Amino acid sequence: MMTGLWITLAAGTLISEDLACVAAGLLVQQGQLSATVAVSACAVGIFIGDLGLWLVGRFGRSWLTTTSRLGRLMAGRADEACARLASGVPFAVIASRFVPGARLPLYVTCGVARVPLGRFAACTAAAVAIWTPGAVLATAALPTIVGMAPALIVVAATILGGRASAPAVRGWWPAFAARLRHWEFWPMWAFYLPVLPRLVWLAFRFGGVRTVAAANPGMPDGGTVGESKADILAQLPAEVVLPFRRVRGAAGTGAVDDGRVAAALAAVHAVGPDFPVVLKPDVGERGRGVRIARSPADVDRYCRECAEAFLVQRYHSGPYEAGIFYYRFPDEAGGHILSITDKRFPMVIGDGVATLRALITGHPRYRWQAGVFLSRLGDRGDRVPAAGEPVQLAQAGNHSNGVMFLDGERLRTPELEARIDAVSRAYPGFFIGRFDVRFADLDAFRAGRDLAIVELNGATAEPTDLYDPAHSVVEGWRRLHRQWELVFRIGAMNRARGAPGMSLRRLQRLLAAHRRAVRLLSD
Repeated sequence: MMTGLWITLAAGTLISEDLACVAAGLLVQQGQLSATVAVSACAVGIFIGDLGLWLVGRFGRSWLTTTSRLGRLMAGRADEACARLASGVPFAVIASRFVPGARLPLYVTCGVARVPLGRFAACTAAAVAIWTPGAVLATAALPTIVGMAPALIVVAATILGGRASAPAVRGWWPAFAARLRHWEFWPMWAFYLPVLPRLVWLAFRFGGVRTVAAANPGMPDGGTVGESKADILAQLPAEVVLPFRRVRGAAGTGAVDDGRVAAALAAVHAVGPDFPVVLKPDVGERGRGVRIARSPADVDRYCRECAEAFLVQRYHSGPYEAGIFYYRFPDEAGGHILSITDKRFPMVIGDGVATLRALITGHPRYRWQAGVFLSRLGDRGDRVPAAGEPVQLAQAGNHSNGVMFLDGERLRTPELEARIDAVSRAYPGFFIGRFDVRFADLDAFRAGRDLAIVELNGATAEPTDLYDPAHSVVEGWRRLHRQWELVFRIGAMNRARGAPGMSLRRLQRLLAAHRRAVRLLSD
């Protein structure tokens, strides 16, 4: 039955794509078909239909050019149209999928103008991969959306009507508009969604998503997801890395592992020689699970909360931290710094009257991450700092922890670039990623001397200066596009030299394991 439904849906798209996607979504909503089967059936059918339009244009050209002078003129005009598109063909093909009425004439024209079938197929496959899941799953979610409609109508009517009886609802729009302006605090999925078409295109252009894992052959899976921070740091020169020790994961669930606590306390004295120290998961991202331990009790608590393996690392008081994004093409002798992020740690100044909670929620920037700060402060959020007292709200240099990322181009020097290049080349098989570095002296740092590497992130690391509030969201996307193009290009060059990629099944397993780890750390 499942096979019959799959074939029926795929064939149905050749009659009406929209109706087939709606039918698939309803089957998913009713539990008669899995989302994977429904989306794949519609995607395959739509893709075949798109290739059919190209074939109509391609063979129609032969008919046109042999029938009449008008036919030859029409074929010539099609050539001119695609010549004007030139390198814009991929974007035009993908964009037409979302513009009603544009797909049929454009796809037929591509066939008439002899756009290479391989290139056309890659572009339309990218468009189908983006559009089809949304069309099917939106229908599947329709009951939920419809169920929300009455509340949304009431909210809209209140806002538009300006009723004085609902000031809180009328204040929703200014808050929402302010959130839109502060794009650096958008959810990750919202920021990355417009980048997805570019990533799909790069994958088709450079041999698939597995190419990303070949960007850094010396890192497990290229440093894409689930890599061990300890294993990576161990490959760097010890003199530039903050001392660390790895503590194994818990032996079981539900039982207190006293031996693990003892090992963690021994690690503190090995890297310290005393408190404070930094505790963080050996596998993690975006600052999740990072803690500053100032006593044996903090270590004991962390061991009981975190069942995963974690690092004990010497604490560096800074006060500065930078993110240095480095890359080197495999055929180059030396590498480059793509960008430097100047990290500014959040801090409020007491006035002797307001509580920390009030200072945070009233701050024009910190209020957007008030939940992060207040959950970290706990009962201390009700403390009233003395007038002029500075209170630092975060210790780990992560954007999710409230740290502001600024464009650190002013820190770039030839000496710093040469030093980072030397450190990077000491790591066999490393070509692209971001160093997170603490330092105490600006001049020494710019001279390449004062470097204390906290960690090194691989292929999927971001050039975090893109989150500078002075940048527009378009500039942020532009910088992200540049990073991913470098990752795919370097990965393709390494694959040509024999470096292995990563199978989709392996990627799925890594993502599943990563989600479990993140869930444990968030509980």
